[in-house]
Amino acid sequence: MRPQSAACLLLAIVGFVGATEWWESGNYYQIYPRSFRDSDGDGIGDLNGVTEKLQYLKDIGFTGTWLSPIFKSPMVDFGYDISDFYQIQPEYGTMEDFERMIAKAKEVGIKIILDFVPNHSSTENEWFTKSVDSDPVYKDFYIWHDGKINNETGEREPPSNWNSEFRYSAWEWNEVRQQYYLHQFAIQQADLNYRNPAVVNEMKNVIRFWLGKGVSGFRIDAVPYLFEVDLDRYNQYPDEPLTNDPVNCPDPDDHCYTQHIYTQDMPETIDMVYQWRELVDEFHVEHGGDKRLLMTEAYTSFENIMTYYGNGVRNGSHIPFNFDFLTSINNASKAGEYVDHIKKWMDAMPAGVYANWVLGNHDNKRVASRFGVQRTDLINILLQTLPGHAVTYNGEELGMTDVWISWEDTVDPNACNSDPDNYYARSRDPARSPYQWDASSKAGFTSADHTWLPVADDYKTNNALQQLRAPRSHLQIFKKLVRVRKEPSFRQGELNIQAIDDDVIIYSRQKSGSDLYVIVLNLGSTSKTLDLTKYYGLGTQAEVITTSLSSQYIDGDVIKSTEFIANPYVGSVLVAV
Repeated sequence: MRPQSAACLLLAIVGFVGATEWWESGNYYQIYPRSFRDSDGDGIGDLNGVTEKLQYLKDIGFTGTWLSPIFKSPMVDFGYDISDFYQIQPEYGTMEDFERMIAKAKEVGIKIILDFVPNHSSTENEWFTKSVDSDPVYKDFYIWHDGKINNETGEREPPSNWNSEFRYSAWEWNEVRQQYYLHQFAIQQADLNYRNPAVVNEMKNVIRFWLGKGVSGFRIDAVPYLFEVDLDRYNQYPDEPLTNDPVNCPDPDDHCYTQHIYTQDMPETIDMVYQWRELVDEFHVEHGGDKRLLMTEAYTSFENIMTYYGNGVRNGSHIPFNFDFLTSINNASKAGEYVDHIKKWMDAMPAGVYANWVLGNHDNKRVASRFGVQRTDLINILLQTLPGHAVTYNGEELGMTDVWISWEDTVDPNACNSDPDNYYARSRDPARSPYQWDASSKAGFTSADHTWLPVADDYKTNNALQQLRAPRSHLQIFKKLVRVRKEPSFRQGELNIQAIDDDVIIYSRQKSGSDLYVIVLNLGSTSKTLDLTKYYGLGTQAEVITTSLSSQYIDGDVIKSTEFIANPYVGSVLVAV
């Protein structure tokens, strides 16, 4: 291989030679069930709709799919407020529908991963009802406190200044119990008390139950919130320090108004994740079959994310979502920033684990809207050609964009707690609109004349059927990427990556004895003519494996490496010939 300049970053091989586990270097697809496919005509997606479309996901080439919560819920936070962790939400179907979905997934060869929501339950959960009544078994299942008496007014007030993620105090008074309970999200989402061993055991039972039903793992929601600081010797909780940022966070009711040093990222949280890993590993030993997978959602510091992998003695999450990448990269980021954050993750990972790359999910505006529709293919090329796991939110493979949701149509509690002037920036609804299957009424999502959220205006020209039929489309490019990333050089090859200037990223993937692939990404708005023979030992000719829709090249073109034109906003995957 040609010697590289000091600017070129040589990153170590990631993966295991001869790796055979199903999840290794996997390709995962997040389904938001409420918006994926409605089988019964009520305008809401359901499990039978997911079952109907599993072959579609397999045909694209996904390893597995994780489903946002499907458990019984009042739907205040659309499934993240669970009233029964052992039952299916009736809007989504029955346990028989779930079992049929598992059977179909096994038949087509795709893994089902469930969203596990351990931090809180719905206040309609039987556990909470019994806790309110001080049932001896459930009395301490949640975080309860008498509150404080204001010395000036003589009135009772919340125990601390902790704010909810959805604005306002994280403490809510309960008249029956005559105490406050903690809720770090909606008022109807009461935080469970993980300092109570009975809660820990119950949630482990939930994991065992669904593993027994045949799921292949869990994506664990909102992990940093599991534990709060323990009570002090006076039986009080401390106030959190203020952020003191009058420009970005002037409102005392906002979550960002305080620094969450007592409500997030407690040391006990990491230990809990390690315990859950031990549980799924034990289940595998006891029951056989494929290993079970853990993904963790944690918007936290980079150092904390790394600890979720393990501590060198105990294993943790197989896939601690790379939110450093998601939160650090945006449509204004320069090529060097992409490279720096990629290198940062690769260099910091412990030995024997896989990287992961995720830029979209149900809590963020869509990738095509954040980075620009013109960069849709470029971003998918990037995520699919880096080492390790790729995670795709439903619709990103089509280049779906955010849907304008009016204040009147808004249902996301995070936005509803705002006001008509500011709700849209807080709303997660725009990225949760129904999946665009075809050009028929309501985008083929439902036979109903209404949908729980509005369908995108562009569904007649941007939908899965149209893109499957087209010779070139975002989806055709995505399918090609999924196929090529199964090649040895992508599964087990080295990554050499550098930024040529502010716009262009270039990197290679190669396993010894296998093909040399070179990927060129032009983030900028102007064309660049490049001599690719200067990089990675590429010869005078290369073949285009796949490239963005707006590229001047097409798949199969053989190009002169000395005069490669990187068109604006275009990504290209080349192989040495």
